[in-house]
Amino acid sequence: MILKEGEKIILFDGVCNLCNSAIQFVIKRDKKNLYKFAALQSDAATALLKERGIDTSKIDSIILIDPNTAYYTKSSAALEIGKTFGGGWRLLGVFEWVPGPVRDWVYDLIAKNRYNWFGKQNECMVPTPELKSKFLD
Repeated sequence: MILKEGEKIILFDGVCNLCNSAIQFVIKRDKKNLYKFAALQSDAATALLKERGIDTSKIDSIILIDPNTAYYTKSSAALEIGKTFGGGWRLLGVFEWVPGPVRDWVYDLIAKNRYNWFGKQNECMVPTPELKSKFLD
């Protein structure tokens, strides 16, 4: 997989309604085309997770991969993504002052209940032809 300079990858739960809505939210605000996407259930995500030694049985989370730099999970991933939208979204950076374990406790509470609260699909979202180039597979 070849990424352009500065592009990042967001891995997400492809059957989760909340996660799919979050990805649509990111796509609408990604004016600089910084992000590519892959469902955690995909072959591309499996390869990326394996390369980085990430065990998804221990991390029930969105994962932001900044190639050759780092990866972020849970609330840290969400904050990193939000800060790239520019404008008032940069104010999300103030939440970085909240200790990670506190932020992640809230994140984990939502993640644990996401299917009950927001529902689940039987299969991963299929991107429209216009969005297909933003998805790794």
